Amino acid sequence: MDKKVLVMCSGNSCRSIIGEALVNKYLDNIKAYSCGIAPTGKVNPNAKKILELYSAWDDTLYSKHLDEVIDIPFDLVVTVCDQAKESCPVFPKSVKKIHIGFEDPDGKDFDEFEKTYRLIKKELLKAIKKEISK
Repeated sequence: MDKKVLVMCSGNSCRSIIGEALVNKYLDNIKAYSCGIAPTGKVNPNAKKILELYSAWDDTLYSKHLDEVIDIPFDLVVTVCDQAKESCPVFPKSVKKIHIGFEDPDGKDFDEFEKTYRLIKKELLKAIKKEISK
């Protein structure tokens, strides 16, 4: 049975979407979801572009509010921005939470999305594998 991981940030338009896509592409037996505490309602075009560039885009990805996923029994919740860490809610079932912050590339050049993609792939995936295997 797959472990379930939630990647959470404030807007759910860049970092958490990239995280969800990369976990689902590269980590076996782990199903990732993402959400925002104040979602923008859209995926940043450069986030989509970087995921398409590396064949990680999935048409099921979209910006969603925590309310849409809060009842899923997650094995791990990962906040990827300070605002989400500070506002991380109480979940219906006890769940382990970790924080791995990444700078928000929104509003910056495409190069920053490339940098964010690489950092998330390197740091987030390693941290999730470590936490899930405990």
